Amino acid sequence: DPDTRQGVFGPEGAKLARLGRATPDGKWRLLGDLGQAEADHNPAGDEVDSNPYGILALQGKQIVADAGANALLQVRDNGAISALGTFPNRLVLAPPFLGLPPGTQIPMDAVPTSVALGPDGNYYVGQLTGFPFPVGAANIYKVPVDGGTPTIFPSGFTHIVDLTVGPDGSLFVVEIAKNGLLAAFQGNDWTGALIRIAPDGTRTELVPGALTAPGGVAVGKDGALYVTNNSIFSGTGEVIRIRP
Repeated sequence: DPDTRQGVFGPEGAKLARLGRATPDGKWRLLGDLGQAEADHNPAGDEVDSNPYGILALQGKQIVADAGANALLQVRDNGAISALGTFPNRLVLAPPFLGLPPGTQIPMDAVPTSVALGPDGNYYVGQLTGFPFPVGAANIYKVPVDGGTPTIFPSGFTHIVDLTVGPDGSLFVVEIAKNGLLAAFQGNDWTGALIRIAPDGTRTELVPGALTAPGGVAVGKDGALYVTNNSIFSGTGEVIRIRP
């Protein structure tokens, strides 16, 4: 809850849920207060919660996937913040360990984490999904560049944390834990995945078994893919180069 930032973390808490800008000379400064925008407007209409996670920098604006607010936000260079789309909770089957009657459904948070600009001019947003973290329940949503109701592009993913578009229009999708976060938290299975969605819709997992808790992907000027690996483990993080 943005209103608790300083109460919980002291003066430094005022820096949370803020947009920051770093310049090539190493200087940086804080810009838009995304947490305050959530507190003031709460575009998704659910609990007041802000956790800005994914960002796309474009000319004159930045597009932010706020995983806590369940919203895709636009931040203009003049500081104006607006919601381009919101992502509702969905009902999913309750896992057996909760002890609920068979067939019981519980709400699952959307948790949008990542955004990329597609070759068709729309934004593509990947979702992590919240508890109970079902395998295969994450969608990629298409959001009009001027805002509107998100529509499902492809579905059937697991815990997306990043995505980007390649030169040929392929979409590269990072799953932090392809076998589910329950398997990760309970069994330490942090096997990740990098999936290519070709322009014709064909899906291919690249370098299967090579990624552990990957965190992000970028396409380099050399055409290679660069993936952060072991992204949640102190001291073992690395960047892997993958030839397409």
